[in-house]
Amino acid sequence: MSAWSLRTRITVLCAAVGLALGLLAVAGLTVAVTNRNQIDRLLTETGPLRTDVERLRAALVDQESAVRGYVVSGDEADLEPYRLGVAEEARLVRDMERLLIDEPAALGRLRALRQEAEGWRRDIAEPAIQAVRSGGPQPGQRLVDPSARQRFEAVRAALGQLQGSVVQLRAEAAGTARGTGNALLALLATAVVVVLGAGIALQILLSRMVIGPVTALAQQVRHLGQGDYEHRIALVGPPEVALLGRDIDVVRRRIASDLAEVRRARIALEDANRQLELQAEELLRSNRDLEQFAYVASHDLQEPLRKVASFCQLLQRRYAGQLDDKADQYIAFAVSGAQRMQRLINDLLSFSRIGRMTSGFTDVDLNRLAEEAVSQLDATREGSGAEVTWDELPVVRGEEQLLLRLLTNLVGNSVKFARQDQPARIHLSVSPAVRSAEAETAEAGATDPPQVTEWELACTDNGIGIAPEFADKVFVIFQRLHPRDAYPGTGIGLAIAKKIVEYHGGRIWLDTSYRDGARIRFTLPAVVPEPAGPQAGEAQLEEAVP
Repeated sequence: MSAWSLRTRITVLCAAVGLALGLLAVAGLTVAVTNRNQIDRLLTETGPLRTDVERLRAALVDQESAVRGYVVSGDEADLEPYRLGVAEEARLVRDMERLLIDEPAALGRLRALRQEAEGWRRDIAEPAIQAVRSGGPQPGQRLVDPSARQRFEAVRAALGQLQGSVVQLRAEAAGTARGTGNALLALLATAVVVVLGAGIALQILLSRMVIGPVTALAQQVRHLGQGDYEHRIALVGPPEVALLGRDIDVVRRRIASDLAEVRRARIALEDANRQLELQAEELLRSNRDLEQFAYVASHDLQEPLRKVASFCQLLQRRYAGQLDDKADQYIAFAVSGAQRMQRLINDLLSFSRIGRMTSGFTDVDLNRLAEEAVSQLDATREGSGAEVTWDELPVVRGEEQLLLRLLTNLVGNSVKFARQDQPARIHLSVSPAVRSAEAETAEAGATDPPQVTEWELACTDNGIGIAPEFADKVFVIFQRLHPRDAYPGTGIGLAIAKKIVEYHGGRIWLDTSYRDGARIRFTLPAVVPEPAGPQAGEAQLEEAVP
């Protein structure tokens, strides 16, 4: 018995209690059905029977009184109670026969009463009535003599026997109902005793088999909580608690092993941290050198380059046509090279400043930026006859000047690489970004409409297009797909666009499925409204808690 598990013990106890309660329930159901039948008998049989007996008594008395009054007065109106009494008697006898169908003794007395009443009417009442009608009151009065009264007393005696039977039936039903009610109370008390006993037994079982062993196990676990991972866990209690103690001891040994490994890893981590600190210091020095280089490139290198460009342009204007053709060509090469060098330095500085010199993210209306970008390109666009259109663009979260540079670069790139035989047609479109399957699954049961967290935009043109094999190359800095004399520029426009998009947490790519020109797609973060009500308060609280 001591080897029984806690589950087995509780199962046996519950099964025993369930069996006892089941037997009590069956017995209680049987007694309750009997009690209900007896109560129904009291309400629907014996009660109405007592009432019907009294009404039957009144109907018989009315008949006898009406006949006596009629033989005295000879007035037909005095016979009305007699006729009504006969009809009422017939109705009551039918109702009582229906109620006494299962009571043969009482039913026999009812039929005996009916026979006595019919005999009285046949031998006394009806002859007296006929005698009055044929000869007047005197012949009828002679028929209503003391013997007639004795005959009606026999009817009363039969009625008294019927009434005694009805009273006896009611007493039997009431006694049975009281007995079954008492039996129900006894069964209920027995059920309460069984439940209380089961509760006490369960409490004792849990105290000895669960609370005590678990308390002892908890005391041993506290040693582990204090860092004593060498303390062995003793196995106590039923098999379930002993198995739990064994599992905790396995965890203890594993923690002790892991702690030793953690100590070794901590030493290695401290060495790695020292290396990271050295590398971080080196990175800081490198960043300072880069900052110094950017300063030099934007100031010290620009100054002599501007002088070279200015003097070359001065030579070109002053001595154009005075030297030979080679000299004019060399001067033009120098001017063009100096100007291109300036553009390269400026574009490189712009590229390096993205993400370092920031004014912070705000809500930016792309419709307004699209108008401003197109206005900046008016001279180039009108000279080529380019047409720029856009859908109703959203408000996004980002840095306004960088997003303006992004749209300007994309639209300007489409204007530059237009076809020679037709004017450029450029269109900016937008749609919600395609979400991952995991995000769609997570929102499948949501009742609110899905919230857009990212917009996908596209810049589409009808220009010369980009071959699919160059889809990645076009976003590399200083990469060109055409000679400089065919299409001007430094080859850094799309590289800057890519860096701006990635700085905003998006991505940019070439839509290789579009064949009627070029289509650059990119994503930008949408403006997500702040949560309202208690959720907002919870979010603020989470931000405030370090």
